[in-house]
Amino acid sequence: MSSQTQTCNPTIAKHDQFMTINFGRYPIVMERGQGVRLWDDTGKQYLDMFSGFGAGILGHCHPDLVQAVTEQANKLWHVGNLLHTKPQTDLAEAISKHGFDGRSFFCHTGADANEAALKLARLYGQANPSASGKGRYKVISATKSFHGRSFGTMPATGQEKVRQGFGPMLPGYTNVPFNDLAAIEAAIDEETVAVIVEPIQGEGGVNMPADDYLPNLRALCDKHDMLLICDEVWTGCGRTGKYFAHQHWGITPDMMTLAKGVGGGLAVGVMCAHERVAKHFDYRTLGTVVHATTLGGNCLAMAVAAKVFEVIERDNLTDHANAMNKHIVDRLSKLKNAGITDIRGKGLFIGVELDIASSDTWYSNVSEVVNKCLDRGVLLNGTQNNVLRIAPPLCITEAELDEGLDVLQDVLLNQ
Repeated sequence: MSSQTQTCNPTIAKHDQFMTINFGRYPIVMERGQGVRLWDDTGKQYLDMFSGFGAGILGHCHPDLVQAVTEQANKLWHVGNLLHTKPQTDLAEAISKHGFDGRSFFCHTGADANEAALKLARLYGQANPSASGKGRYKVISATKSFHGRSFGTMPATGQEKVRQGFGPMLPGYTNVPFNDLAAIEAAIDEETVAVIVEPIQGEGGVNMPADDYLPNLRALCDKHDMLLICDEVWTGCGRTGKYFAHQHWGITPDMMTLAKGVGGGLAVGVMCAHERVAKHFDYRTLGTVVHATTLGGNCLAMAVAAKVFEVIERDNLTDHANAMNKHIVDRLSKLKNAGITDIRGKGLFIGVELDIASSDTWYSNVSEVVNKCLDRGVLLNGTQNNVLRIAPPLCITEAELDEGLDVLQDVLLNQ
């Protein structure tokens, strides 16, 4: 939605004058938030059922996060990565404690984290060449995947709309259908070093893997000495009812990337790798810096991110996410004549597929449903034209969910 018609609002007028217009923004200026609530500059209240593309994993201005950032802001903000800081090591330890026993590299975004993973995979492929001695650099990813918009991640992202106008793409990337193990196997050659996959596709429509897809993919990577990279930018930090979504399928990737929720609303990206892979970034043996970022791992962001893990564990929010998933699915499954054709996802990451072609429904695109809900004070999101995404803060209560679901139900059935 464009803000062009709302230039009487001074904030929107300044946006239209001074900012690049990358986004189709709603003509709303948000002023403050608390918990799962937002208020705009007119005082109107909204229920946040999307948490800023999943980044607000604990909602707005969570008191523990406010305390963490305030205390850290009064001590130390940034010194750079030539010095040690406790917030960095606290977060790295928390990630290891909750199921990924490896090393962490800190950056700012999901694209940053995936760039780091893809660069590290190339170093691994050079150090572990093919039988004929060729260095390995090629990467396989899935169609409808999303791994970022940078030059290193665009070719891995399996959506043509993301690449349009930016060609030629970097060589060495192949996209194959999600859930198609045979297609991955057919794409492997002696220069293939890694497969990057979202355990649950986010931007692609909250697409679920078949029950045996990730275990079989893990076995296939082992067979060919390829690295399995799990992009958990959307699904990490308890979003799916586990700390990391790959844990639902009992697998261990060689590398994992995190962003969005890990920072609780601050810009944090993390690339995690097991020791046999991480050693190819190791300054102690290489004698040079092969990958770095100036502000990645700054003390403010790290203090908040470490607190995110602490709160999720203390408040048992993974179990809560699973309970709320059941409640949402139970409610939406009972809706008749609403045009819902599928409800999928895990925890508080749910996709509701709508039959936009049906003559029995009033809407022809998911954005129409999202806009009607927004008018009624409920923030949701759509993707792929026909999938409604529900991804509220993990701390949302059943009563708050019902408030949002009541509005969604009324919109689907009655506009």
